[in-house]
Parts: sequence; structure tokens; C-alpha cells
Amino acid sequence: MSVSEQLSIVKSNVAEACRRSGRQEESVRIIAVTKYGDVEIAKEARDAGCLDLGESRPQVLWEKAAAFSDSTPAPRWHLIGHLQRNKVRRTLHINPFIHTVDSERLLKAINEEASIQSRHCDVLIEVNISEDQRRSGVTLLETRQLIQKAITCQHVRVRGLMGMASCPTGNDPSGQARRQFSALRELRDSLHNEMKVDDRMELSMGMSSDYVEAILEGATMIRIGTALFKE
Repeated sequence: MSVSEQLSIVKSNVAEACRRSGRQEESVRIIAVTKYGDVEIAKEARDAGCLDLGESRPQVLWEKAAAFSDSTPAPRWHLIGHLQRNKVRRTLHINPFIHTVDSERLLKAINEEASIQSRHCDVLIEVNISEDQRRSGVTLLETRQLIQKAITCQHVRVRGLMGMASCPTGNDPSGQARRQFSALRELRDSLHNEMKVDDRMELSMGMSSDYVEAILEGATMIRIGTALFKE
């Protein structure tokens, strides 16, 4: 199937999940993760109507963004992988939505460079909802502390939280994912109430294998790779 056909299937699943959870389909943003494809694959996704494109590696993000520099319509780039501080400067020139802020040091580096470039950077705090020590992200408890630090950063806008469910285990993988996504949603809601943050805090959660469960638990951004680019 073409990327356009596969995107139609994903959109249909998104619409059904939104119907089940009493939400509007427009409340969920599909981010096409093109990390396993070339520039042409990314352009197929854009031409199919997906204007949010995600990459895991900063170097690949730079290359693909350059290939789209004179392209219309221009996509909104999302960095969904780890960002090293020595790659912040070049990454911010692309003005991506950064999903993976997981330390005060990275937060400060982004704020300082954004100040130099006279821009504001939209970020998400990455939360380790699986509690797997091999994965990146702050703990649920540390999230509050990092957001409090971010409030003092004049050139960084914390737009919400990002989380990744653990690998499925046991007899109820769907329920396992939903419990972890639910914990992130509850944290988002409590942060809104306690810290008077933005009215619409994004929840970036859910990938090709579990985006339906994520939507049922409140995801506003889903990161879709293999479900769009199976071929």
C-alpha cells in the first residue's frame, strides 16, 4: 500500500478511538516518523496530508529539513529522539518541536541557544512512564521540579509531556499500556491544576503498536512510523 493509503487507515483508527473516548478527531495530531525512510518517503507523507514529520536523530533531521527548505507546504518538524547539548545550536535553527527534554542541563542549553538566536523553542518534558532504568526520561516526581526550572527560562515554552509505554508483557498488553498512559495524563492534569500552566498541555504518547490505547487515555500527539511506512 502507498503511504497515502496507510495514512487513511491510521486516520480511520484515530477517528474511531476519538469516538470511543468522546473526543474530536482534530484533537489528535499525527506525527509521521520517517526515521527509517529517505527524503522521498518524507515527502510522500507530506503530500498525503501529514504536515507533522518526526525524526529521532538530529543529524537526519538537519538533512531532511534542508531538503524541504524551499518546499510548500512546509512541514513542522518534531525531534522525538535524544538531543545532545552539542547539537542544540544547529537543531534550533530548524525550529523543531522537541519532545525529549529530560534534564535541567539540556533545558538550560536550549534556553541559552534560543536566546542567542532570538527565538522561542517549544518543548515537551520526557517522562519515563515505564520506570525502566534503561530508558531516558525523568520520573513522575522529577517532572514537577523540571517544569519549575523551565518556568524561569524565558526562551523555552513547555507545551506538555511525552511518554513511551514499556514493551508489552503478560496477558494484557493493552491494559498495561493504558495504565501507563493514564498515569501520564493524570500527571498532566495535576500539573495544570497545581502550577497554573498552559490551558492545553500536549500529551505526546502512543506509537504504531499502541496509539489507539494512547488516544483513549488522552493523547494529543501520536508518533507513527511503521504503520505508515510498512513497505
